[in-house]
Amino acid sequence: MDRVYIDCREFPSESHCTVAISADDEAELLEAAAHHAKDVHGHEDTPEFRQELRRTFKHGAPAP
Repeated sequence: MDRVYIDCREFPSESHCTVAISADDEAELLEAAAHHAKDVHGHEDTPEFRQELRRTFKHGAPAP
């Protein structure tokens, strides 16, 4: 099974966040990424936002 990840370094932000989150399945990653986006970046956790997050998931591992 491939891991899935999302990497904040791929999205420009005022905070210059360098967090990368990975998981064994998309549901687990989505939950962690949504919490991070809300708590750290101030995004509203809506179904539409979660769909946007899911579209940015990549398979494998983030770059070091």
